[in-house]
Amino acid sequence: MTNTLVTLESRPSGAVQESNFGLKTEAIRELKDGEFLVAIEALSMDPAIRGWMNAGTTYIKGIELGTVMRSFSAGKVVRSKNDSFQIGDYVEGMLGAQTHAISDGSGIRIIDISNSKITHHLGVLGMPGMTAYFGLLKKGEPKPGDIIYISAASGVVGSTVGQIAKIKGCTVIGSAGNDAKCNFLVEECGFDYAINYKTEDLNSKLKEYAPDGVHIFYDNVGGETLDTALLNLARGARVVICGAISQYNDMGNIHGPANYMKIVTARGYMTGIIVFDYVKEWPEAAKEIAGWIYEGKINVKEDVVHGLENYTDTLMMLFTGKNFGKLILTV
Repeated sequence: MTNTLVTLESRPSGAVQESNFGLKTEAIRELKDGEFLVAIEALSMDPAIRGWMNAGTTYIKGIELGTVMRSFSAGKVVRSKNDSFQIGDYVEGMLGAQTHAISDGSGIRIIDISNSKITHHLGVLGMPGMTAYFGLLKKGEPKPGDIIYISAASGVVGSTVGQIAKIKGCTVIGSAGNDAKCNFLVEECGFDYAINYKTEDLNSKLKEYAPDGVHIFYDNVGGETLDTALLNLARGARVVICGAISQYNDMGNIHGPANYMKIVTARGYMTGIIVFDYVKEWPEAAKEIAGWIYEGKINVKEDVVHGLENYTDTLMMLFTGKNFGKLILTV
């Protein structure tokens, strides 16, 4: 049996290139006691991958050159010498961008796909969904009547944040890059307003939809979007920094928030969300989100591409806005 894997061969300067990656095939070694082998079926494609390709350590160490690309992946246990993971179990975790992975179970969770798709456990029931859940509820602290604005709202994190905010009684505004995504936010996710930031003026639309200001800004974009949102904060506003997808390809020249003093005049605060801080609470959060999906309160949209040979093109979709919904690469 062989394993095909995507490796990091060089660190990108700016946007990722095909030359940054390698595609290799290798023999799968014998299992040691306590290990099991997973046949991977799907990979989660996340903006965070671009940051993991850099050298050094932030909240997590950069990927070493020559090693498999880091990825949340899901698949089926096909061999096992670990009593806690039986052949036939479906699992999810940091298993990498490859067709097979050997694990000792560290950081791996068994998932139940009897009433859900395996891909859901990489999206709304996985790390992105947990980011939305804890970023909003723990950091944004929504209250009924609050107005929330979410950038990059049509992605799995943004759309899940908005739908949970609606459940919590908030008025929800989202921005996205085309009319189809904006229609999705309003018609399928129940957002109150959607702004096409490419054809509409973000600042004037925020003033129209939130004349007394935004109570929660959940930011996935950074840059000019963050600056504009800071101009439209309500008193006591909470700014939750989840990501800065507009900045990831040039972090050496990052566009910082010129309007940060608006936090002072709003008597608000700006905070960040790292989902790994809440990993022990993931099972209960996933159970609650699954209940909301079953009740029809959360809608899920996925964008699925097949084949490890398409890894680079698929990853680049995240930074060009070509994906629509949670981006998944199937094996």
